[in-house]
Amino acid sequence: MDKNALHNLIGIVSQESILFNDTVANNIALSNPKASRDLIIKASKVANAYEFIEKLPNGFDENIGDGGNKLSGGQKQRLSIARVVLKNPPIMILDEATSALDTESEKLVQEALENIMKNRTSILIAHRLSTIQKADIIVVMKHGKIIERGDHNELIEQNGEYKKLIDMQSFQ
Repeated sequence: MDKNALHNLIGIVSQESILFNDTVANNIALSNPKASRDLIIKASKVANAYEFIEKLPNGFDENIGDGGNKLSGGQKQRLSIARVVLKNPPIMILDEATSALDTESEKLVQEALENIMKNRTSILIAHRLSTIQKADIIVVMKHGKIIERGDHNELIEQNGEYKKLIDMQSFQ
């Protein structure tokens, strides 16, 4: 398969948002430079980013600084999600997309992720198990090997490593 063709099928939201010293709109449109302002706004709404963007002094035309340093962690993640929404790929890879967020930001980002995961193949890599509990199939790995597989309820019933991890995170 052609590498560029494969790349075009995949959207990635990673732990560290990759943002540029440019406007909000241009950072979102990076995945689709020809996108209209209307499509950029729609993507921001799906990503739960529209409200905070509208409160910025220049809205979608606000420069966000190097690496998005004028934004909070949750705002950066939601812009990254909006970029992927605009790309609209059939395959999503979410690599620790909520790990560096506070509880309030995590809730907003989690809602945005659930919005974009509908009707597409999504691969979630997470240590926060709240991120993956609604997945159709959860694969538990230890030392590079698959040790359990199933949905949340099946893995709880197995009373194995996944259940131990859930219990430990519930306890904290």
